Amino acid sequence: MPNSPNIYLNNPDALSSVLSRLDLKADVYVNGDFCGAWAMDTSGSRRIPFHLVGRGEAWLHLEGKPARLLSSGDLVLFPRDDHHIIAHSPEAPPPERVNAEMEVVDGPVTQLICGSFEFHNKAAWPLLDSLAPVIVLDLSDMCSTPTARTLIDLMVGELNQAAPGYYAAVNHLALLLFVQVIRQQIAAGQVDSGLLAALFDPRISRALGAIHNRPEEHWTLERLAREAAMGRSSFARQFNELTGIPPMQYLAAWRMQEARSLLETTRMSVMEIAERCGYESEAAFRKAFRKITGQPPGTVRRDAAVK
Repeated sequence: MPNSPNIYLNNPDALSSVLSRLDLKADVYVNGDFCGAWAMDTSGSRRIPFHLVGRGEAWLHLEGKPARLLSSGDLVLFPRDDHHIIAHSPEAPPPERVNAEMEVVDGPVTQLICGSFEFHNKAAWPLLDSLAPVIVLDLSDMCSTPTARTLIDLMVGELNQAAPGYYAAVNHLALLLFVQVIRQQIAAGQVDSGLLAALFDPRISRALGAIHNRPEEHWTLERLAREAAMGRSSFARQFNELTGIPPMQYLAAWRMQEARSLLETTRMSVMEIAERCGYESEAAFRKAFRKITGQPPGTVRRDAAVK
C-alpha cells in the first residue's frame, strides 16, 4: 500500500470542521429575465443575500458609494445582509420603483438568479465577521475561477430542470460555492485577521483543528502550542492576534457550542455531554456552560424541545 498521508482522512482540517457544523441552507427565489426599468432590494432578511448575473448587466447600488457595474458571470453576496439595490441603471432608482412590478418592454434583457444563504449554527458568526461586507466575484473568467463557475452552472441546471431531488442538490452545491468564496477571499488577500485568517494559517490551523475535532481532550496552552509546532509564547501571541481571543478562551467557547448542539439535537445526558466536551464533572460543566452562554443546560434543552 502506498505510504501517503492523504489515503485516510480521519481528522478534518480546521475549516472543514467549522463548515460541517454550520447547517447551511440555500434558498433561490428568483431565476428570471428583467427588462425595461427595474430595481430590486432583497436585504433585511437576516440572511446572506446573493445575486448572479446570468447574462446581460445590472448595477449595484450601495449607500454612500458609486454605482458598480455587474456583468454576465458576476456574483455578488452580502455576508452581513447590508442594504443594497440591484437595478437596470447607474442612476439611483426612486423608492417607488424598488421591488415594483416590472413593465415588460423591448430592449436589453438581464437574467438574474437571486437567493440567500442561511446559517442556523452560531459557529458561523465569527466566520462571517471575517469577510468583507460586500463580495463581488467575476466568474466570467473560467481560468481564474473554474470551480466556482462550474458550481454556478450546476446550480442553474438543477433549477431549470427541477428534477426530483433538485432542492437538496442546490443546497449541497451552495455549500461548495461558499467554500470557494472563502478560498477566493484568502487568495486575493482580502482577509488578514479574524477566525478565517486563523483557519488558513498553516500552524494556527493545526491547533484549531485539534480543538474542533477533539474537544474532549485535556488541552493546555502547552499542548496546543505543540500541535502548532510553535513555542508557547509565540503561539499564544499569534493565536490572539489572528482570532482576537486567547487560545484557552476559544477552547471554552468551542466546547460550549458543541455542548449546545448536543443538548438541542440529542438525548444524551448532561454528564455524557460534559465528558464529550472535556469536563470531568457535571457540576463544573454546568457552571462553565452558564457562565459562557448565559443559560443553564436545562433551559437550552427545553427551548429546543418546544421549537
